[in-house]
Amino acid sequence: MKIANEWKEYKILDMAEGQKLEKWGNVILSRPDPQIIWKQKTFPNKWKEINATYHRSKTGGGSWEFKKKMPNQWQIHYKNLTFNIKPMGFKHTGLFPEQAVNWDWMINKIKSEKKNREIKVLNLFAYTGGATVACLSAGASVCHVDSSKGMRSWAKENVISSGLEKRPVRYIIDDVVKFVNREIRRGNKYDAIIMDPPSYGRGAKGEVWQFENNIYDLVELCTEVLSDKPIFFLINSYTTGISSTVLKNILELTVERKYKGKIEAGEIGLPMENSKLILPCGIYGRWER
Repeated sequence: MKIANEWKEYKILDMAEGQKLEKWGNVILSRPDPQIIWKQKTFPNKWKEINATYHRSKTGGGSWEFKKKMPNQWQIHYKNLTFNIKPMGFKHTGLFPEQAVNWDWMINKIKSEKKNREIKVLNLFAYTGGATVACLSAGASVCHVDSSKGMRSWAKENVISSGLEKRPVRYIIDDVVKFVNREIRRGNKYDAIIMDPPSYGRGAKGEVWQFENNIYDLVELCTEVLSDKPIFFLINSYTTGISSTVLKNILELTVERKYKGKIEAGEIGLPMENSKLILPCGIYGRWER
């Protein structure tokens, strides 16, 4: 497991009874997590300082309970990157801090290659742009694709907050499969591809996405927009029941058959402060040249 242990402004303070107690800058949130199936609290007193708790509804969805005054939106930093945080529907805050392990990896790969050429990155299902910000900071140009106008606006905020607004970035609101097909017809190529597909979702015009049915075809399609010398291909997944070995196998059958390199897959996680406990937070599959 790769552990995102270099955060200064984000911490998991405790975990128990299906909830994780997190500190985002000066704001403490309690949010549900299906991996936390144990009942014992390690630091019971820390749960008294909560600003807001997200409660799941038995009928689906849920809502925030605000217990102490807190800002509607605030910022946290990871190294030289700045992200705008705000509680939103279905427990999210606009950032997945465990992805820092992937940001660091991408930044190192880009910096090692950009001395020789411009690096073009395609970020699919790009959400609020965590990976976009990371790649821009490393000196790459990025094409950021997501079907949500709201996520595009949030990604722009993060790019501006990180002082990267002058870096070359395209924001595309579109269904990712349709966009990649158009890029193939246009002859556009990318040196690196990132994708963080949902378990289930709908595109800009109602297109249905289901991870198990569509992920292989999308990865295979994306090999058609890779440059002659690609540097990496990253797949993230939070889909329940999918093993990281599945992602490794998909990369082996698609990217590796066309471009010889190295494949790695596994879990990513977050440490709990003052504890040996680690929270598993999804899986990754990486191909690199």
